Amino acid sequence: MDSITQAALGAAIGEAMLGRKIGSKAAIVGAIIATIPDLDIALLPFYSAVDRISIHRGFSHSILFSLIGAFLFALVLLKMKWTKEINYSKLWLVSWLALITHVLLDAFTTYGTQLFLPFSNYRVSFDTINVVDPFYTVPLLIGLITSLSINRFKRSRTKPVLIGLALSTIYLIVTIGVKQKIENVFDANLAKQGVIYDDLLTVPVSVGSINWYGVGKTDESLFIGKFNVMHGNEIEFMEFPINDSLLSTIDHKLASTLKWFSKGYYAVAKRGDKIRLYNMQCDMQGVRTYGNYRVPTAFYFEVIPLDDGSYNLTTGMHKKQ
Repeated sequence: MDSITQAALGAAIGEAMLGRKIGSKAAIVGAIIATIPDLDIALLPFYSAVDRISIHRGFSHSILFSLIGAFLFALVLLKMKWTKEINYSKLWLVSWLALITHVLLDAFTTYGTQLFLPFSNYRVSFDTINVVDPFYTVPLLIGLITSLSINRFKRSRTKPVLIGLALSTIYLIVTIGVKQKIENVFDANLAKQGVIYDDLLTVPVSVGSINWYGVGKTDESLFIGKFNVMHGNEIEFMEFPINDSLLSTIDHKLASTLKWFSKGYYAVAKRGDKIRLYNMQCDMQGVRTYGNYRVPTAFYFEVIPLDDGSYNLTTGMHKKQ
């Protein structure tokens, strides 16, 4: 999720658990700890273009990191004068909740998180919510701000932030049910049009989980369609060849990383001597059409062969016309 949402979630947790003891400092501490996992982007310049793909939402977004991080942050907080009335266990719990909710919330987006590092690099993504969604964030902010405006010695101070957390959590749960219904819609439409698929990907592409793209995958092709929850339209699918054989011409590690990142939902195209890979798992912005030329989504990775036999990995974006 976006940084504002993650900070708001961490602040809400801090306020709910420690607000009546240390006042607004609780929200500040929660917000700071909750943003720590996303500092992995500061490491990107030190890695190759290929390795950068797996660094973001890597170990800093794992369950193990949340446990270790909570241990360290709680030790730091324990040294503060204003936490002298709070025991280590409570500080650890607040720190851990701020970290673990960050990575779990990110897992609900299409980008996913590597929750099980270093034991497995599998990217967990439930694909139920957009990276930016005010329907989740706004209740958190309203509840948090309301609680912060109440004197910390009043019992009622905690109630608004708890309501905000509850509403946001309920919304997140609702998106799971919406996704299940969306999958049924895409399944029925694919069957109606005679497409026998092996795997199905559905991803939200707007706030409120209203607009969805579905990708039916066969051995050779991807069938991509769009559905609007409000309109309930019949889905028109466009077919794109996967062209997996094109990846056999490039570096094996690079090809494997690109496949891993897309979780198998990709299409490859050749433009001159360059190879482009379109990732439907993490960047489904919709089909782009340029005359007789169509691409499955806007963003792409481009593999450029170099004179020494190696490859350069860059990215590009198709503009709307």
